[in-house]
Parts: sequence; C-alpha cells; structure tokens
Amino acid sequence: MKAARRILRNRSLVIGGVIVAGMFLIAAFAPWIAGYNPNAMDMGHRLEGPTGIHWLGTDNFGRDLWARMAYGSRISVLIALVSVAVSAALGTAVGLCAGYFGGTLDLLVMRVVDLVLGFPIIILSLGLVAALGPGPINVAIALIFVFWGQYARVVRAVVLAEKQVSYVEAARAIGASTPRILFHHVFRNSWAPVLVLATLGMGTAILSESALSFLGFGVQPPAPTWGWTLSYGIRFLRDDPWLSTVPGLAIMITVLGYNLFGDGLRNILDPRGVSR
Repeated sequence: MKAARRILRNRSLVIGGVIVAGMFLIAAFAPWIAGYNPNAMDMGHRLEGPTGIHWLGTDNFGRDLWARMAYGSRISVLIALVSVAVSAALGTAVGLCAGYFGGTLDLLVMRVVDLVLGFPIIILSLGLVAALGPGPINVAIALIFVFWGQYARVVRAVVLAEKQVSYVEAARAIGASTPRILFHHVFRNSWAPVLVLATLGMGTAILSESALSFLGFGVQPPAPTWGWTLSYGIRFLRDDPWLSTVPGLAIMITVLGYNLFGDGLRNILDPRGVSR
C-alpha cells in the first residue's frame, strides 16, 4: 500500500503512464478503432475539416486522418521498441564488460562511445539511413547504432562503482565465475538506470523516426507515418492547418508522455529521489 501511494503521488509517473498506455492501446487496436483503411482515397471528401464522420478531417486525397494517425502509431512504436531494446541490450553488454575488466578494453570501448556520442543524433542517423536506404528496418538499424553508446556509458559508470563493493569482492574471493559475478551481482544493481534510460529513449526514438520520415529518409509513403504526414501537410498549412497540426500534436504528446514517465520512474527507482 505504501508503494502504491508513493506511485500515485508521483504526478509525472501517473500522467506519463496514462499517455504511454493510451498510445500503446491505439497502436495495438488500430485495425479495430481506426474506422477506415488509412490508404483508402475518397476524392469527394478531400481536405475536409474535422467532422462527425472524419474526426480529425481528411487529407488532399480524402484519406481519413484519424485512421492514418492510429496506424502511424504502430510504425513509430514498433521502430522505437526494436531500436531501444536492441541498443539497450548491446550497450548493457558492452558497458558491463568494459567497466568490469577495465584496462585496454575499457579504453577502446569508451573511445568508440565518445566518437558515436560526439555526433548529433539526427545528423548521424540521417547519414546512416542515407547510406543504407530508406525503410523501417534501416531506420531501426540506424537508431540502434546511434543509441547503444548511451547505455554502454551509463552501465560502465555503475559497474565501476559496483565492482568495488564488499559482496562482489566476497563472490570473487570464494571463486565465483566471472559471468556469475557480472549477471548475478553487478547487473542486478545496474538495471534501474538502464530501464529509466530506455523509457526516455523511447521518446527520443519516436522523435528521431518522425524527423527522418519528415525529411524523406524514413518509412516511405503511402505508409501512414507521423513524420511524413506532418511534412506533406505543410503544403496546405495556410488553408488546411489540421493536416500538420494533428501529426505534430501526436508526436509532441507521445514524446512528452515518455519523458514524464521516465522522469517519474527515475524518482521511484532512485532511493534518494523525492516523489512528486
């Protein structure tokens, strides 16, 4: 009960959790709640504003904007989940080894991490997608390459502190194997910052995927991506502003939700944090 009250008092966690859960539900049940095929054209109702039939209006081809936003959430969430999960697993493994073994391995790994993190996320991911070609798989690969260094650096910092504590020294003294020490002792105290970083990383990944689609290097049309819909709607911004406003709000609310949830999660998992 005490833990539940602490969670409910954390406004960032509750509000962010509601937004994140809502977006997951929309993505999961898009075929049942969209009401229309996202690529079905109806030229007789093109560029209509929000109505009782088309909640968020239609685009210049008469496609229902609500249906395109619902299906677009599936693309954004799936790419973000894959890129964050793989980059977190890869970065955690690299950070564990670099922090625990130290020496030349640590030096080489951290110089590579410094090199990766030295580039702005959007510039590096844009260059990678331009080299690999557009498409959801290549976008995910590019984001994995961009994000893994963040996890490696965070985990390494935790491992450097954890490997000096008494229970790790005791496990080493009684002959425990290196894998057992790493995963049974060290990693068990490293997962919390990784979880928080992954939550925040979901918002960054969705924003990055939308930016790549906006620039024409992400998932290609007619796929109903948020970034491409936002980019195309700019052409009609003066007379039909909802075409860009709707996907822009979808991106903003989703990223805000993950940021709030990650911030609240950090306060809950950090014993020194103060609930809000």
